[in-house]
Amino acid sequence: MQTVHATPSVPGTGVIPRAGSLAEDVYDAIFNQLMALKIAPGERITVDALVKELNVSHTPIREALGRLEGEGLVVKQHLVGFRAAPQITRRRFDELYELRLLLEPPAAAKAALAMNAERLALLHETAGVMARGEGDDERLRYSAFARQDGVFHDSIMKFAGNELVQEALAFQHSHFHIFRLMYHRRVTEEALDEHQALLDAFAAGDAEAAAAAMRVHIKRSRDRLLPAFD
Repeated sequence: MQTVHATPSVPGTGVIPRAGSLAEDVYDAIFNQLMALKIAPGERITVDALVKELNVSHTPIREALGRLEGEGLVVKQHLVGFRAAPQITRRRFDELYELRLLLEPPAAAKAALAMNAERLALLHETAGVMARGEGDDERLRYSAFARQDGVFHDSIMKFAGNELVQEALAFQHSHFHIFRLMYHRRVTEEALDEHQALLDAFAAGDAEAAAAAMRVHIKRSRDRLLPAFD
């Protein structure tokens, strides 16, 4: 059974929203539920329930869950099945932000010095600024921004030219875990303003301003999400 719905999806239901690559659509649907906390951290994920909910076969569901496992969002347990990854602890949260503050500001400075028109265009595309306010479903926008934010920061690390730094940050899956802490409009709206400050620094090729903007962005992101541990 592999049915692609001809009718539009209902926001928040998780039903496959569009035609196209079925595996990608299934991945998107489950990812959106994880980001919006519809599937709570630590909650068991039943393949059969997703088959029924999304009206697809087992194969794309298992493919999507395998991909999400590789991204640290899903955990597969022997004889139990899949669960959403547990929420990060306060200690892990602090360590992630300490790591980011050590690595990302100097990398942003290097990226600013290596910036060109093509790279700047890519950063504009992934920063989320151009798509600000698009769409009626805030939770879907939040999920989309979580993915874009990861690409935005990863691209900056790539342009900095240090593969080890890029791999170290990507391995932590920090953006996905951080965005699962709290669904709130501030998480995206304020981050977009901070992304714009980074884009301005990159456009000017200003290494010092880029480092400062990245430092501010990371510190404010940390402060926005700290209430999740209260």
